[in-house]
Amino acid sequence: MPDASESIQYLSAAIFAVALAHTFAAKQFERLAHRFPRHAGLLHLLGEVEVVFGFWAIVLVVAMAVLGGGATALSYAESRNYTEPLFVFVVIVVAASRPVLQTVVSTMNVLARFAPVPNRLALAWLGLCVVPLLGSLITEPAAMTIAALVLAPIVFRTGVPEGTKYFALGVLFVNVSIGGTLTSYAAPPVLMVASTWNWDSFFMLSHFGWKAAIAVLLNASMAAFTLRSHLPDYDGALDDQPQGRVPMPVVIVHIGALVGVVMLAHHPVAFLALLLMFLAFTQAYERHQSPLVIREALLVGFFLAGLVVLGGLQSWWLQPIVSSLRPLALFFGALGLTGITDNAALTYLGSQITGITDPAKYMLVAGAVAGGGLTVIANAPNPAGVALLRRGFADESIGAGGLLLGALLPTAIAAAAFLLF
Repeated sequence: MPDASESIQYLSAAIFAVALAHTFAAKQFERLAHRFPRHAGLLHLLGEVEVVFGFWAIVLVVAMAVLGGGATALSYAESRNYTEPLFVFVVIVVAASRPVLQTVVSTMNVLARFAPVPNRLALAWLGLCVVPLLGSLITEPAAMTIAALVLAPIVFRTGVPEGTKYFALGVLFVNVSIGGTLTSYAAPPVLMVASTWNWDSFFMLSHFGWKAAIAVLLNASMAAFTLRSHLPDYDGALDDQPQGRVPMPVVIVHIGALVGVVMLAHHPVAFLALLLMFLAFTQAYERHQSPLVIREALLVGFFLAGLVVLGGLQSWWLQPIVSSLRPLALFFGALGLTGITDNAALTYLGSQITGITDPAKYMLVAGAVAGGGLTVIANAPNPAGVALLRRGFADESIGAGGLLLGALLPTAIAAAAFLLF
């Protein structure tokens, strides 16, 4: 008969599988909420993709308490590293602030004027191409937040066919996942191995970055071509100042706060202190602010924290798979496994393998980042995109099946770029 630790391992795998299935069924809960209004509150909650992993993580901790005792459950929960969920929460709040978005939108409007295509098409292309590549500087979660808020009014809105929106969403998620590989600190799966394998930003740019840039360019161009007849019927600029122009000193403070958060990404005490000062500043100059996206950021943080708790007990079956594969098989194995687990967790497991060869290292990371758009849980910034864009989809919910189908072609292009170039 298995002991408590073995039982917890098996139970954790089972709960992880249920949580994964729940992400694919989340849209059905939203539909049930309309059919059964008496229980609409609970069904809406269960239909929030961002709630899924946090909810099942709580179930796991309660089950651990039953099987191994409360002390064991609390010890495990407290042993997990929640820096990434906290960082993503903070960077979403800061990056989505009105002064930051105004700066990005103003820059995009200027660039769009020089494009040999209608403004609306140029703006969509810039949001799907340039902003994801910017993630190599400001981190992928910040790039996802900015891209989602910029693209929401022109791409992810009523009037655009659902299939087209899912394709654009797949392109966005894939491009953000690979667009952060031009440096060694911006993409979570790269960050997990960079120090262990001595990969600096020059190494990332020369081995991954230029290939990723080509794939991002191709994916964004395909999506823009598909969207060309569905974008808003105007050729003007995005509205970057709906409530009046934000003074430059306020913009500088916000940009400085974003830079500070990015630079302090590994120091939660420091970036949380910076967030508190940022919140105080926004309160003092409230007339230059839009409502902060606190709710969306909290949901994303809850999702990622749940993934940290659930994912921490999956290495017993994941690591043997990763360590047993040859380089090319490892690439496709990582590509597939990324669809059911966070790609940063996957590369972290690979960094623990002793004697792993250089070709295997490349294939593991390449497969992990190429598959980062397949599901909501594949890449840490994806839940942020879901939280900010789901209102533009039917039932205000993003279906896991639709995302998977929409991401297949851009994923194939990213995989080809890493394998063939």
